[in-house]
Amino acid sequence: MKKTRKDRINTMSDGAHAFFLLLPYGILFSLFIAIPIAIAVFLSFTYFDMIQAPTFAGLNNYIALLTQDTIFFQHVLPNTLRFAIIVGPGGFILGFFMAWVLAQVQTVPRTIFALCLYMPSLAPGPFVGVLWTTIFSGNQHGYVNALLLNRNLIDQPIQFLQSPYWLMDIMILVSMWSAMGIGFLAMLAGILNVNEELYEAAYIDGIRNRFQEIIYITIPSVKPQMLFGSVMAIVGAFNAGGIGVALSGANPTPQYAGQLITNHIDDFGFIRYEMGYAAAVSVVLLCMVWVFSKLSYKFFGGRDY
Repeated sequence: MKKTRKDRINTMSDGAHAFFLLLPYGILFSLFIAIPIAIAVFLSFTYFDMIQAPTFAGLNNYIALLTQDTIFFQHVLPNTLRFAIIVGPGGFILGFFMAWVLAQVQTVPRTIFALCLYMPSLAPGPFVGVLWTTIFSGNQHGYVNALLLNRNLIDQPIQFLQSPYWLMDIMILVSMWSAMGIGFLAMLAGILNVNEELYEAAYIDGIRNRFQEIIYITIPSVKPQMLFGSVMAIVGAFNAGGIGVALSGANPTPQYAGQLITNHIDDFGFIRYEMGYAAAVSVVLLCMVWVFSKLSYKFFGGRDY
């Protein structure tokens, strides 16, 4: 059927209305995501010391990363993968478990405990550094060292935050402590909004315990929230570079024991002023986050996401 002039005007009006509704999002997305990514990709193909204008270098930065940067392959990449694999899935599983547990209690205590779990994720970096540096201080006044000395378990204080043996484990502990972020709240909200009739029907159909209830009802019902939580956990794990520096007080961290990709980027970009090379490393980090995010979509997205 041929459209009338009035129908065409209405269609154009609807299109203009949709355009203006999406315009604020488009502007913010361009300013804070698309344009910075484009600039980073451009700079990754240049030599740039933040003083002189960038000069085109082709693939030299990527070639240097793959063939010359031994620190990256010996320390930074293994540290990052270990940290992300433990903290990402670990924080996600812990967040889902705590959300499920809180969903079983009454409203008032649930709200209180949810706030208590969520608050560490809002703590600023300096506060986290001061708190955990005090706990793991390398003298007899540190809480952990004081406890071990009082129980005669050690003869002298352990330099936890300067030791290559302990630093990464402490970083993982601190990250898990602050892992109950916005993803945790999203999963809690999703679990609380699951239709109770689904549980009743499931028990009629043969479900006999809480584990089966979680597997067959809760998880399928909160997949969108779990997808959001998993992506947030992955992004947070790959970008949590400030913890090691805050705890050890140095970048690079002692013997590169807690050096993550974001620390490597800061080292080259803001200490050595090799911004082109730092941009190349940041592009590699972006690709890693994208790959792991696609895996999350595969597990939790389904055909609709």
